[in-house]
Amino acid sequence: MATVTQPCPSWTRGSVPLSKRVLPRRRFTTRLTTYPQAALVQAPPPPPPSSPRDSSSSIQLLTLSRANDLQAEARAMARAANATVYNPQLIASMYGSQPIKVVRRTLQILTALGSFGLKLLLDQRNGALDKNRRVRAVELKDIFTKLGPTFVKLGQGLSTRPDICPPEYLEELSELQDGLPTFPDEEAFACIERELGLSLDSIFSSISPSAVAAASLGQVYKAQLKYSGKLVAVKVQRPGIEEAIGLDFYLIRGLGIFINKYIDIITSDVVALIDEFARRVFQELNYVQEGQNARRFKKLYADKEDICVPDVFWDYTSAKVLTMEWVEGVKLNEQEAIERQGLKVLDLVNTGIQCSLRQLLEYGYFHADPHPGNLLATPEGKLAFLDFGMMSETPEEARSAIIGHVVHLVNRDYEAMARDYYALDFLSPDVDVSPIVPALRDFFDDALNYTVSELNFKTLVDGLGNVLYQFPFNVPAYYALILRSLTVLEGLALYADPNFKVLAASYPYFAKRLLTDPNPYLRDALIELLFQDGRFRWGRLENLLAQGRMDRDFSAKEALQPVLKVLLSPDGEEIRTLVIKEAVRVTEAFTLSTISDTYKSVPDFMRVLVFNGNANGPIITSETEMQNLIELRDQVIRIWELLRSSNDYDPDLLLPILQVLQQPEARRLGERVMGGITQRLAARFLQQVLRVPMPASS
Repeated sequence: MATVTQPCPSWTRGSVPLSKRVLPRRRFTTRLTTYPQAALVQAPPPPPPSSPRDSSSSIQLLTLSRANDLQAEARAMARAANATVYNPQLIASMYGSQPIKVVRRTLQILTALGSFGLKLLLDQRNGALDKNRRVRAVELKDIFTKLGPTFVKLGQGLSTRPDICPPEYLEELSELQDGLPTFPDEEAFACIERELGLSLDSIFSSISPSAVAAASLGQVYKAQLKYSGKLVAVKVQRPGIEEAIGLDFYLIRGLGIFINKYIDIITSDVVALIDEFARRVFQELNYVQEGQNARRFKKLYADKEDICVPDVFWDYTSAKVLTMEWVEGVKLNEQEAIERQGLKVLDLVNTGIQCSLRQLLEYGYFHADPHPGNLLATPEGKLAFLDFGMMSETPEEARSAIIGHVVHLVNRDYEAMARDYYALDFLSPDVDVSPIVPALRDFFDDALNYTVSELNFKTLVDGLGNVLYQFPFNVPAYYALILRSLTVLEGLALYADPNFKVLAASYPYFAKRLLTDPNPYLRDALIELLFQDGRFRWGRLENLLAQGRMDRDFSAKEALQPVLKVLLSPDGEEIRTLVIKEAVRVTEAFTLSTISDTYKSVPDFMRVLVFNGNANGPIITSETEMQNLIELRDQVIRIWELLRSSNDYDPDLLLPILQVLQQPEARRLGERVMGGITQRLAARFLQQVLRVPMPASS
């Protein structure tokens, strides 16, 4: 009889209901008897909440809870003391002495992928490529599944790229994220007891009799903790996974050594990239490390009300068992199921984009495996992040350099773009970047003819990749994970809307960072963006403010601080000179445009009598110049309105400015501005008296 499975939840998706029966007493033959330091004590129920009047008791309870949590984490770390780590030399020595196993695995991979490639070639020759697409997609999914975890992860990445894979392949490969074969439940339950040193019925009041889902490295059970009654997801590692992955990386690394040695067209250190990826995968095999990753991620990013990160239960976590809070939700690519809950997919996608930008460019600690199975829409409309095995970090210097690179791209400053590659560690300092500039210009001049909303991330990455391969670039390992994370993110966005552009959705974040971040590098980038050839580009500022206000974390107060700091810094004389000129120009625009507006309100007969019919009344200036002055005034007013209409606007917003203006340097700056304004208006008045045409303001 057919059954209907509701969109499911949590980390694991695809669910079998939790068995409500209490487990019978289980006795497995394998018991933990050698780790007395890791033995668990049944956690007592939480104490009743203290009276609201007793704040000191509340603080003591919080402190005690934190201390207990740290102790539980320490015990979990002790249980994971012998967890496997990636060591290419050790793996090489292990499998170098097992040629039969290596040859057998190599033939298995070549046979599977080679036969699939041959079928595609025959389909193309017979004109049956489209007709057989579904069949081939199923075959490829089966091949990746049979080849094991390493290839499953490859398939997971492909399943998030609708611009690379046809829909049939996307649908089939997406099953690799939650439709993998399970291993025997008895082995999983034995692993839990062996790792934690306790029987199942002493930990859980109930647990699902079979796995609710299987991932590439383990499978998950839904359970209820005995001491608290909380629902949890219990992930148990696949048996023999370390050996299987180790052999695959031994073969892949050998291929990388061959590429580094004989294929000159690839200038990146392929072995370094493979080692970085392998190190991350092996870290995923240590579930205590994954729990620590989740805790750090929650601390950094779950401060937003629309981001959900599950808690870790350390007393029931070890190197091969991870117990976390159960999260109800629907995978982000299940659009219909999300909309049935009254949620908007694009809202969730935008939440994911903004959170990912914070990960990559604000704190630098990012989720390097955000496939649809790891991103859930909760019934409350939150975006839940799951599976924290593969994480990475962006160096601080690189974070600022990436934002600066975007500024240089907008300005089409290809010389500065080329120099950015030093800060990004793409080039060694002794490499001359001058030959790279024309190649950047040739590509980006074409790419920038599109609007931001028309550009997609893949276009830029592919085009930039073609440029990089022509020169001695060495792509750092962390950058490869950033590219993977961003391309996956764009793939998820395309699920919701085929016309969605990640770059357009990201621009408000970049604008906010440029306007509010006190980082000296970004302050310089902001000045570079706003000033050109000694003139202030008010249109750029207006656009930045309009975009920055779209980011919910934008603060008008913060937007003033970097500008003031730059303006009054000891080395800010050059920018002060430009600001003085611009202040004079704006003051003149307000004064003369106001006079012009007043004149236009005078009746016609009085204009003839008083001003002899001069179009601009008492002001002798061309219509073009007057129009420019009026446009400048209106633009400044619009910019002020953008600041004033910000969510955090308050009259106290001006207090920092008043405080800064009390500084000696600010007073000197004010005197120079007033002097410039006085000179300009005096010259304008003299020109009116003598009726001599005056040159346009500079």
